Amino acid sequence: MRVRDWQDILEDVVESDADPGGWRAVGGDRTSGIGEDLYVGHPDAAVYQLKTYAKNPFEVQGVGTRVARRIDEDLDDLFPSEDSGRFGVQQPIEEDDAEDTASEMEEVLKAHADAPTTPDALFDDVMETLDSPAFGPADIEFDDRPDELDDLSSTFEEAEELLDAELDDLVEDTVSRGFE
Repeated sequence: MRVRDWQDILEDVVESDADPGGWRAVGGDRTSGIGEDLYVGHPDAAVYQLKTYAKNPFEVQGVGTRVARRIDEDLDDLFPSEDSGRFGVQQPIEEDDAEDTASEMEEVLKAHADAPTTPDALFDDVMETLDSPAFGPADIEFDDRPDELDDLSSTFEEAEELLDAELDDLVEDTVSRGFE
């Protein structure tokens, strides 16, 4: 198991050839220490575990690793379905494409304003218009831990322990009194 910077893990997600709308995520507070746990997975790609913390309001640091080759039948129930919250990974829009993307976004919003639709359908259309490389349902709690997060942590216990130790070392090495 190779521990890497959390941004390298997100780069793997972005560069994946998997269907962008098939990703799912579960996240929440760490069980101990500062920071957050996040699992991001796809049935045709991989499952990644990330541990991050906000060093200050402008900088997030963390570590991660691939914990499984894909969301299989054993993991499927631990990831949210379509009736959950939503998440998306976004890449910057090239300056040359910004005007075209804005026009396309305007059309998407007009179409949804004029027709009966659902929030999930609007979200999917917005993510597709923005050419998001990964989006889908998410169960993320910002002040607690979803039960599925604990189940995933116990399923991938070795990765959990290794990433906890790596993140604790990172926090210890980079956090001093106050903000830097």
